[in-house]
Amino acid sequence: MFNKFKGIAAGLKKRIPRISLGFAIVVVFATQAGGWLPLPFMDRLDGIIYDVRLRLTAPGGVDPRVVIVDIDEKSLREREAGGEGRWPWPRDRLALLVNRLNDDYNVSLTGFDVIFSERDESSGIRTIEGLANTEFKNDASFQSKYSRIKPLLDLDGQFAASFKDRLVILGYSFLLPGDKDQKGVLPPDVLTTAQIPLTVADPLMRQGFTGNLALLQSNATDGGHINPIIDSDGIIRRIPMLVMHDGKYYESLGLASARALLGSLPIKTLDADGKEFTNAPNYFGAIESLDVGGAILPVDSQLASFIPYRGPYKSFEYISASDVLNKSVAKEKLEGKIVLIGTTAPGLLDLRATPVGNAYPGVEIHANIITGILDGTIKQVPLWTNAANLALIALLGIALALLLPWLSPLWGTVASVLALGSMVGLNLFAYQKGIVLPLASLLAGILGVYLFNIAYGYFVESRSKRLITGLFGQYVPPELVDEMAKEPANFSMEGESRELTILFSDVRGFTTISESLDAKTLSEFINAFLTPFTKVIYKNRGTIDKYMGDCIMAFWGAPISDEEHARQGVISAFEMLTAMEVLNAEFIKKGWPPIKVGIGLNSGRVSVGNMGSEIRLAYTVMGDAVNLASRLEGITKEYGVAIIIGDETRKHLPDLIARELDKVKVKGKDIAVTIYEPLGFAGTVDQSTLAALALFEQALKAYRDQSWDSAQTQFEFLLTNHPATGEVLYELYLERISLLRDNPPGDNWDGSFTFTKK
Repeated sequence: MFNKFKGIAAGLKKRIPRISLGFAIVVVFATQAGGWLPLPFMDRLDGIIYDVRLRLTAPGGVDPRVVIVDIDEKSLREREAGGEGRWPWPRDRLALLVNRLNDDYNVSLTGFDVIFSERDESSGIRTIEGLANTEFKNDASFQSKYSRIKPLLDLDGQFAASFKDRLVILGYSFLLPGDKDQKGVLPPDVLTTAQIPLTVADPLMRQGFTGNLALLQSNATDGGHINPIIDSDGIIRRIPMLVMHDGKYYESLGLASARALLGSLPIKTLDADGKEFTNAPNYFGAIESLDVGGAILPVDSQLASFIPYRGPYKSFEYISASDVLNKSVAKEKLEGKIVLIGTTAPGLLDLRATPVGNAYPGVEIHANIITGILDGTIKQVPLWTNAANLALIALLGIALALLLPWLSPLWGTVASVLALGSMVGLNLFAYQKGIVLPLASLLAGILGVYLFNIAYGYFVESRSKRLITGLFGQYVPPELVDEMAKEPANFSMEGESRELTILFSDVRGFTTISESLDAKTLSEFINAFLTPFTKVIYKNRGTIDKYMGDCIMAFWGAPISDEEHARQGVISAFEMLTAMEVLNAEFIKKGWPPIKVGIGLNSGRVSVGNMGSEIRLAYTVMGDAVNLASRLEGITKEYGVAIIIGDETRKHLPDLIARELDKVKVKGKDIAVTIYEPLGFAGTVDQSTLAALALFEQALKAYRDQSWDSAQTQFEFLLTNHPATGEVLYELYLERISLLRDNPPGDNWDGSFTFTKK
């Protein structure tokens, strides 16, 4: 038990720096969530997340209750083309539009997302009025006619008269902070700071405004501002339901329209418990919603609400204003509808960037607010959301900061993904229930702790793993490097003695080939065959020792031990020959000479490790087994075979079908070595080759028994009937028989042959 606790303590001590830095990351995002550390990019991320949620959950479709009468391009055409001409239109035409909507189509409400802050003098009324007050002041006939035509010339009066006994809401605009200019008049305020003190809200405050003519506003049912809140990224997600001006609160166009439809009752302010807010002494609560004729409208600390976008542009029906004026619209399309008059014409500049479109008509924003109030679908941001977000970041962040240092990268990723998934699921669940919870800080905190742990593991704890990659990456395939990196302590480049299989390959006649190619082509030629040969060696877990011009030196069994090193080496030799056949077909197409390779393999105990000088080292092998492998590659052409393996390699592979070629004494060796040509593994060699092999073994036995006539007969038979299985080899033995018949080797001859060349 003591040892167990001791191990845990040692592990904890090792991980304390990692855990501490994880806590620091949690603190950063917690302070941001609490509002103590402003990070604009986090607000931007929260906006993006909100937009995604909105688009995923938007109901879509067209809401039939609201119709937008559109001052569109069609309406702005000249009268001859069916339009009303350029904007602004004469007010008598707007009066006709209001009369059409109410008298002919019986709409329930008409709202204007248009401001009428200046008089319409297009009728010439100002000129005639001036004459009536000056030159013709005493002209009774002129004054009589003027009195009769004045109502016809007073286009603003006609427009104001069209509002009588109808629900008409006019839009107006507050100016930017600091702009004190005031034009036109405002509608009556709906609340005062006595009812909503600044201690419980942080409303938008404006001094300047562009209102409507007093004549128009006084005849309208009400008015509402058309100012949305534009977030730092330029997207409109909220609109202030109430804006403060001169100590009084003024409602938005959408709120004013919905309130008029619900009976124009006074607005009530509600606290977090849904009770009517009272400005009692020492009350430190906050207003969380407005009661609008029984409809509950959630608001945030700025007295703003999220816009409940139904979907993209044209989530409400659009009808051209010119079609209404011309009475070319079916009555059922407008009867009983809420009508908002606005514009989608690009020249009138009322297209906004929203979560559901970058060119979204401003009038449709107000349509969404109206239906959202009527349906109760506007999302709320309760007072407790920031506290809940802060608590989640702290609890989940601390838990991950403590847990991840103990987990492997895989399980750490699983834990982090589960944490992320659960928080995203919780957030979406809350959103479906009408509550907007912040998510960016929470996600960033989880990802921050996770990525830090991954980076820490990579840069600090994986230093030894990267060292292995740096040491062995140029010699062994990436797969083996990854395998070694799992247990880096088991590998080093220090010299050691191991049982390995070594391979040498060389292109025959390369000197002649190189003389026929220019330098650039020769480089391409060498790369063309070394690359596929290297891939074969890498595929079979081999280590490239070095390239020597056209020659490759490779070995198996180091740095990773491999009991099957001999098998992997022989398989690689076979596959190199297959790759050579494919290469030769390509070389011939390019006009390059085809190649033939000789491959020698041998197994044995050798020294392997970093060898060289203080200036340059290389991971390589040395020993008699290495030298013999090189010699075997050199004598392949003497026997007319592509591959020769040594006796030790043959002993490792009992299932290898191999032809014993000879017993030779190569340079540097006093003892004869039996050499073989590998033909294939059991089950892969055809019957014709096996038959020739059996005949060759008989001929070789007769040769070693010095039965020259019998041996000659059998080799001649092989040469005549099986030339493809070893023509050069058979001719070699016939040549030797001819020499040895005249110069017998004696009774102690072991059948070997001495090579004095390479």
